[in-house]
Amino acid sequence: MAKPKITPVGGNILVKPITQDTTTPSGIVLPDTADKEKPQRGEIIALGTQRLSQTGEKIDFTVKVGDVVFFRKYSQKLEEFEVDGEDYLIMDEDAVLAVIG
Repeated sequence: MAKPKITPVGGNILVKPITQDTTTPSGIVLPDTADKEKPQRGEIIALGTQRLSQTGEKIDFTVKVGDVVFFRKYSQKLEEFEVDGEDYLIMDEDAVLAVIG
């Protein structure tokens, strides 16, 4: 299946969530019905068209496509959606806490 073309706008970024393991370190397999937290890690798939300061000046993004990031799991600036059976997140760059690696 072809990857959908999704282009975030403004200061938003498109993130593909990285799902957590379903097996605990002790070997217990968690069933699909287990209540799971939202993923806190993801890969940056696309950057928005531009990011603006409070005075309207253009600001460069601090993350880049391909970065794996930690993000706030309960951010008000985070939207989850599905396209062609794949989960994605759109978030403001401010929701990113750290780049991994």
